[in-house]
Amino acid sequence: MKLHEALNIDLNEINREIENLVARDKDVPKKSQLAQSILELVGSGGKRLRPLMVIVGGRFGRKPSGRRTLQLSAAAEFIHAASLIHDDIIDDAELRRGGAALHVKTGVLSAVHIGNYMSARVIELLSKYTGDKNRYVHDLSAVATAQLCLGEYQQMEHAFDYNLTLEQYLEKSRNKTAMLMATCLRVGALSTESSEEVAQLLYAFGEALGMSFQIQDDLLDFTQSADVLGKPAGSDLRHGQVTLPVLFALQDPKLAPAIRTIGPASSEEEVSYVLDLIISSDALARTEAVSQSYLDQAAAIVQQLSDYPAHADLDTLLQYFAGRDH
Repeated sequence: MKLHEALNIDLNEINREIENLVARDKDVPKKSQLAQSILELVGSGGKRLRPLMVIVGGRFGRKPSGRRTLQLSAAAEFIHAASLIHDDIIDDAELRRGGAALHVKTGVLSAVHIGNYMSARVIELLSKYTGDKNRYVHDLSAVATAQLCLGEYQQMEHAFDYNLTLEQYLEKSRNKTAMLMATCLRVGALSTESSEEVAQLLYAFGEALGMSFQIQDDLLDFTQSADVLGKPAGSDLRHGQVTLPVLFALQDPKLAPAIRTIGPASSEEEVSYVLDLIISSDALARTEAVSQSYLDQAAAIVQQLSDYPAHADLDTLLQYFAGRDH
């Protein structure tokens, strides 16, 4: 069973709302490259995790979910999709979900403008919700404009930085991935008038899931084939992303010298050799243990929300994240 089915959420309704963000913008001709590129991007697949989290968060409020919650879920996917465009440009990644990345199809300059438009469109949508009662909506705007960009910048700044600390890695992962997931649950809850206490617990749950998700993503680069990943295995290492498996492997004095030789000019053979070294070390098992510790934190929060019927949906999310292919 697919995640949206397990959560009893109509994915078509979310997809229509996402498409409406483009279709209802009178300044963007429907047949323009901008409109067509965005519709193609959001229609190219993806699990819609972030919109689903907004909807689940909305089930913890005092009011039933309505149009506002649905619009917020669409905004969350727009923010995520925009971040993927910039991410692929920064990584010089040619593939996304098994097809050509947007910047490969349109050129880098056009792709940057499309990503910027998507972020601006979200802020325009969210600006409709004004007043003290809706202050929480600005949380999504802040993630769209600041935190994701910060996460991407931190990624660029620390390319091939083998002196990266664990704290810096975790902060980058929080900004790049976990904060948006956390904000989705919190904003969804507050859109249906949940208590601030419940919204904060949901934020903590989403952050823990997001951290585990990013760590698992970093693990997949070492454990999955290119066909499954939709990009070459070992891409993170080739592009200088110092992820948690690399950090743990660097703690082994026998492995560190070889890892530190990898740079922008390294050959495929050199990268493959270091990949094999990391895979044969205990770095992947240690990374898996950190991911599991975040899932354990999330499970504890589910228990704290057990008085709410929707806590079962949190369990469903937890099982989904725990069961991702390793």
